[in-house]
Order: sequence, then structure tokens, then C-alpha cells
Amino acid sequence: MLKRQNPSAPEHSRDLTAHGGALPMSHNDSRSFFNLSQLVLSAGQIKPSPALKHSKITYFEVEIVDVQSKKQICIVDKVPPASTILDVKHKFHKTCPQWYPSRVGLQLERNGPFLKDSISIQSLAVSSIVTLYFTDLGQQVGWTTFFLTEYTGPLFIYLLFYIRLSTIYDQVESRKNFRHPVVHLACFCHCLHYIRHLLETLFVHKFSEGHTPLKNMIKGCAFYWGFTSWIAYYINHPRYTPPTFGHKQVSYAALAFLMCEAGNHFINVALAHQTNSEGNRTCFPSPTYNPFTWLFLLVSCPNYTYEAGSWISFTVMTQTLPVGIFAFLMVIQMSLWAQKKHKLYLKRFYPEVRRKAAMIPIIF
Repeated sequence: MLKRQNPSAPEHSRDLTAHGGALPMSHNDSRSFFNLSQLVLSAGQIKPSPALKHSKITYFEVEIVDVQSKKQICIVDKVPPASTILDVKHKFHKTCPQWYPSRVGLQLERNGPFLKDSISIQSLAVSSIVTLYFTDLGQQVGWTTFFLTEYTGPLFIYLLFYIRLSTIYDQVESRKNFRHPVVHLACFCHCLHYIRHLLETLFVHKFSEGHTPLKNMIKGCAFYWGFTSWIAYYINHPRYTPPTFGHKQVSYAALAFLMCEAGNHFINVALAHQTNSEGNRTCFPSPTYNPFTWLFLLVSCPNYTYEAGSWISFTVMTQTLPVGIFAFLMVIQMSLWAQKKHKLYLKRFYPEVRRKAAMIPIIF
């Protein structure tokens, strides 16, 4: 009989592999595998090298271009992705000290809106180079300074006319003519109105962005201070005549004035509670148990409604032409402000304000 020959080792291993079997491990192989396992377990987690860790950080270059001449002013380099427009303004100020951050206006497009300070550079970037157009906004003042200056003037100007200075009125005529009670009441109401504005500016209102051009403050002061002088001159004049319907007209108008002042204050407090530290409204205010806040059911800007009501009531109470002209202009200006805010509310709080008027109830 012929002996069957044993297959060679390589052929035997191929057969076992083809049938899913495991190759036998030699003593040296098992020892090497054991040593490798011990090395991996003792090393712990594999950590990326510092070079790989920092290679993912991308910096931007911000090119500042003059909006008029289209010439490059400077390049702010190494701007981190988390940086905001305000950070870019501060770095731009270090390069060009004559333009401090509040004076710098930056636009993504030449005819586009000015970018808010809170916008991040990463949200604007299409590539590693971001081009922004620079506009000199002129000298700026803070909003608190703006309103304190605008409202302090009328308060003291009116009192100068109320005490009837000799440089304004004839002293003989001033001593001869008796002051009607409405003159004293008008002084009280006028001072109350501006004292409320000053206290709310300091303790109630929260202002966003923080600055406005100086020329706006000059125009506002010229408007308020000029009209206050005209109004106070006529009401405190020795020849001033009381309203046509006498005490009844004065009393009802004064009561309406005080109610509008109270309503304006409570609305401003309600609006302040719905505003965060940056001046942005988180949600649209809803009426509370306070009856003065129920006007939120009809209009989206009840503070302007109450402000207009105050000056209309003051006009009826004093029955003077300068107050009537001032009230008419204020109603027009506040209706424009109310329409502008109403459009913003429709974009942010559409379900809550879609059936409301802007300032005057029932008129949609």
C-alpha cells in the first residue's frame, strides 16, 4: 500500500483559513501580543499633539475701507472667530486713535445698515478676509446724557418764567395783576412731567447701543427748550387770561393730565421689566391687574398714547396757542415713532400685536 503524504504547513494553514478556522499561535507570537497589550493599557488615552490641537483655530483679517473713497484705511489682523464688531472697533481705535469706538460706523455693504456691536465676525465671514466699510458717525453722547440734558432744560426754564424775572416781565404790571390758580397748577403739572422723565431716565429705562450723535441732542434741546420758553412766557405773563369754562375746564383737564402721567409711568415700568440688560425686548408685555396697563389690549405703544394725552390735557387746561402747537407737533412725532416700533413688533411678536393699533385705539 502506498503511504498518504502529509500536506505541507502552508497548505494546511490555507485550508484552515478558508474554512474559517483560527491559526494556531506560537509561543513567541503570544508573548509579543501580551507585551503590546500591556503597553497600550499602561499608556492610557491617546492625546492629540499640541500642533494638531491648535491647527484648527482660524483667525480672520478685517479690512476697513472708507465708504466714500473706497480706499483701504487699515487691516485688523488676527481676529478670533468669537470676536464681535465692538472688538473690531476697539482694535481699529488702537490703529487710528482719532476715531473712538462709539464714533465708528461699520457696514458690510456700502448702502447697507450699520452693524450692531453684538454681531460676531464669524457670522459675517465668507472667507478668511472680511471687508467692512467705515463711516465717521461724528461726535457721540450717551443716551443717559442725551435725555438728562434734554429734560433738565425745560424744568429750569419754566421756573425762571414762573418767578417772573424783571428781565422778562414788567415788575409793576406783575405786582398789579392777580395770578389765576391755573398758573400755579400749570407750573406744578409741567414740573411733574419733566421730573418723571428725569427719574425714569435714571432708574427705569434701559438703553441699547449706548450712543447717539451730538447733533441729535442739540436738535432735541433746541426743540424742547425753545417751546418751553414760548409756553412759559404766555402762561406766566401778567396779562394771561384763564380758560373759557373756568374751574370746571381746569379741573377735568388736570385730572386727565395726572391720569396720563400715571399711565405713562406704569407702562414704562412694564416695558422695562420685559427688556434685558442690552435693551432688547424678550417678549411683548401683557396687561396686569394694574388698570393703566390694560391699554396694551388695544395698542402696541401705549406710552406714546399717554404722552399725547398729557399734552392734549395740558392744552385744554391752560388754553394757550403755544401749548396747542407743541401738542400737535408731539402727536405727529410720536405717531411716527409708534408706527416704526409697531412694524418691529409685528416682525418679532406677530401673534400678540397683529390686531392692535400703533398708538391711537380703534384706528388700525
